[in-house]
Amino acid sequence: MESQVLIALGLSLLGGLSTSIGALFVVLNQAPNLKMLGLLQGFAAGLMLSISFFDLAHNSINSIGFLKANLWTSVPWFIKISHASQFFAGVIFFGVISGFIPEPTLAPSTDVGNKKKNDDHKRKDDLKKHQRQVMFSGIITAIGISLHNFPEGMAVFLGSVKVVLIVALLQGLRVGVNLALAICLHNIPEGVAVALPVYFATQSKWQAFKLATLSGLAEPLGVIIVGGSAAPFQTYLFPSSLDPEILEGLLGSVGGVMAFLTLHEMLPLAFDYAGQKQAVKAVFLGMAFMSASYNKWQSAIHFVSCRAGKTYDWMKYLFVKL
Repeated sequence: MESQVLIALGLSLLGGLSTSIGALFVVLNQAPNLKMLGLLQGFAAGLMLSISFFDLAHNSINSIGFLKANLWTSVPWFIKISHASQFFAGVIFFGVISGFIPEPTLAPSTDVGNKKKNDDHKRKDDLKKHQRQVMFSGIITAIGISLHNFPEGMAVFLGSVKVVLIVALLQGLRVGVNLALAICLHNIPEGVAVALPVYFATQSKWQAFKLATLSGLAEPLGVIIVGGSAAPFQTYLFPSSLDPEILEGLLGSVGGVMAFLTLHEMLPLAFDYAGQKQAVKAVFLGMAFMSASYNKWQSAIHFVSCRAGKTYDWMKYLFVKL
C-alpha cells in the first residue's frame, strides 16, 4: 500500500507542479493590456467550461445516472439529495458563497464632485477598480481550480493507482513518460488561468506564481488524505474504502462550482475587455484546447489499462502453467 501511495503521490505532485509551468508562461512575459487580458480570460473561461461540462459533470452523469433519485447513505455527513442534482448543488453552494463576498464594481460614480476630477486622477481610479475586479476573479479561479484538483487527486489514488503500479513495474519508462506528458498537458492551462489575472492585478510575478502553485498542490493533498486514510489514520480521516458514488457526486458538485464562477466572474471580464465577438472566439478556442488535452489524457489511460490487462493475462497464464 505504501508503494501505491507513493506512486499516486508522485503522479499527482507532477500534475500539481504543472500549474507552476503554466504560471511561468505568464510571469516570464509582460503583463497584458486590457484587451489581451480579456482574450486570455475568455480562453481560460473556455478551459474551465470544458472541465466542468465535458469532464466532471459528464463523468458524474455516466457513473451515477442523470435522473436517478438514489440517496447518499454510505457516509452519514453527506446531505441526502439525488445524484443528478450534485452539479446544481455546486452551483447553488457557490452562488450563496459569492453573495457574501464583497465584489468590486466598475460602475461609474454618480457624484457630481467626482466628475470634476482631472483626467489623470480618474484614469488612476479606474485602473485600481479594474485591478481589484481582476484580482477578485483570479482568487475565485484559484479556489475553483483547487476544488477541482482536490477530488482529482482522490480519483488518482482510488481509481488508477493499482493499474499504474503494475505497468510501472513491468512496462518501463515508456508508459511513465506518456502519463507524465498527459498530466502536464492537462494542468498547464489551469496554471495560466490562475496566474494571469493575479499578475495583471498585482504586477507581482511571485504572487501569481505562488497562487497558481498552491492551487495545483490541492491534487497531491487529496492523495495524501485518502492515502493516509488507508494507513493508521483511517479512523480519523476517511473510511478505508471511499464509495465511488460519493466521489462521483463530489466531482459533479465541483463541476457546478467551476461553471458558476466561470459564467459569473470570468466571462463578464472577457466581454468587457475584449468585446463579445472576440471573447466568444477565445472561449471556444479554450474549450477546443482543453478537449484536445483530455483526448491525450484518455489515450494515455487507455494505453495503460490495455498494457495492465495484457500483463495480468500473461501472469495468470504463467502461474497456471507453473
